[in-house]
Amino acid sequence: MTSNTLRTHNSDREQQINARIDLAAAHRQAVNDGFMEGIDNHFTLTVPGHSDRFYLNAFGLHWLEVKASNLIEVGLDGQVVAGNGMANLSAVSIHAPMHRRGIACVLHTHMPYATALSQLENMTLEPSSQNGMVLHELIAYDYDYKGLATTQEEGERLADVLGNKKILMLANHGVVTTGETVAEAYHRLYFLERAAMTQMIASAAGKRRMIAGEVLANSRTLLQTAKQEFSDEVNLYFNAVKRVLTAGGSDYAE
Repeated sequence: MTSNTLRTHNSDREQQINARIDLAAAHRQAVNDGFMEGIDNHFTLTVPGHSDRFYLNAFGLHWLEVKASNLIEVGLDGQVVAGNGMANLSAVSIHAPMHRRGIACVLHTHMPYATALSQLENMTLEPSSQNGMVLHELIAYDYDYKGLATTQEEGERLADVLGNKKILMLANHGVVTTGETVAEAYHRLYFLERAAMTQMIASAAGKRRMIAGEVLANSRTLLQTAKQEFSDEVNLYFNAVKRVLTAGGSDYAE
């Protein structure tokens, strides 16, 4: 093994350890945030150095049991290639086609407010709040619920609907958020639920006040020119999540 090959191997290994830690942290925080539903739903992340496989929580684990060390590695064909445990069929069906298209992190939940919004005739997350305004143009909508996602064909269809957006609202089902990192995808997941929550509460109270078009336009321009600041904020947020988990005695990083 040459020195360059060794450095690449060591770099990949370090990235893989950090990737496992981040994905495990996301599972633990999802419990804290009320996003977990039984042993269902799934978070995945492409294995650094291996674009043909992804990390997945083993089916049957409570998310408070998920650790960096017990995540399994799954090939794009759905076969477990490393680790102990089974791959959830829906996880493979939904996530593999998205990873095949180069998406690094894919998070799928049935979190309460976003899932409630997905059951409405008009399930659009509207720019009536600051969070809604920020996320509004990142969202694709699948209005054609076809039952349990258990086939690659259904996963390919969902990936087509997602297109180049970052979030997918699934009618009568739940949500998918994506990102280049776990931090980015989880940040979107958290603020999507917050935006859906305030929209549902405000809608129950009466007619909502929409943000003015000029403000929306100016804010979109600002978001486009402040991408680095947004990236910094995302990482600061997720690092804070991990610090709080660690301070609370969580063993997620083991």
